[in-house]
Amino acid sequence: MVTTEMQTVLTIAGFDPSSGAGITADLMVFAAYGLYGTSCITSLTIQSTLGVRSAHALDAELVHQTLDCLDQDMPPAGIKIGMLGSAAVVETVADYLTHLRQRLPYIPVVLDPVLNSSSGRELLSEKGLGAMKSHLLPLVDWITPNLAELSLLSGLPVIRKEDLLPAARTLQLIHPGLNVLATGGHLDQPHDLLAMPSSEAVWLPGEKIETVSTHGTGCTLSSALLSRLVLGDVPLAAAESAKRYVTEALRSAVPTGRGNGPLHHLWPLRLPHHS
Repeated sequence: MVTTEMQTVLTIAGFDPSSGAGITADLMVFAAYGLYGTSCITSLTIQSTLGVRSAHALDAELVHQTLDCLDQDMPPAGIKIGMLGSAAVVETVADYLTHLRQRLPYIPVVLDPVLNSSSGRELLSEKGLGAMKSHLLPLVDWITPNLAELSLLSGLPVIRKEDLLPAARTLQLIHPGLNVLATGGHLDQPHDLLAMPSSEAVWLPGEKIETVSTHGTGCTLSSALLSRLVLGDVPLAAAESAKRYVTEALRSAVPTGRGNGPLHHLWPLRLPHHS
């Protein structure tokens, strides 16, 4: 009997009790791609579809122990990093990656740089942003910023479509091996930009989906991207597949809650109707 071992992927992110974003959303995406997800919670949030009320970063030593415990038993085939919550946690995750790279140098690491909530609440301090730029960015392969995040990381204004490529290339001048998948969901046309280090940039055309179920699109995209990379896709194919996955998750979402509800993360697992 032939058996195929399910690959393990790790999400390091915050906990959203409404399950639209963060750890719980990431685990659903991994499951939709047939991957086994493990998780390290970095921050506890009080939120719903109506927005984030508060966020409480976990002690960095707790994060360190969780990562060490998981790594000893279930080393990951890929890592997605989301909300980190504090400068101390950023530095702890960077230290973990530094040691992991010595043993597993080629596993993909995708950073979704969560800096503010969609409702405007700050989720990482200026000190934390500085630690991300100096300690974490050199250790990741991919980053998936939205317009505001790309602006904060590059130091350039990013408002129009034309602003994305200069900002992405600015990041790559500092971090030459970095792949940038900049999301244009806030643009009139939701086109994303894929800027790879050694090739021409590629625009990924987007479709405007009329829905209120938009909570967690950034988390979902980065987790889908990681999943495709772990499953063997080359960068362009992985980015295109992740964008298609998010588009269908938006299209098939059922309104939930009284605010911006979650995407339909498990849409690939829908069973066919039988007559």
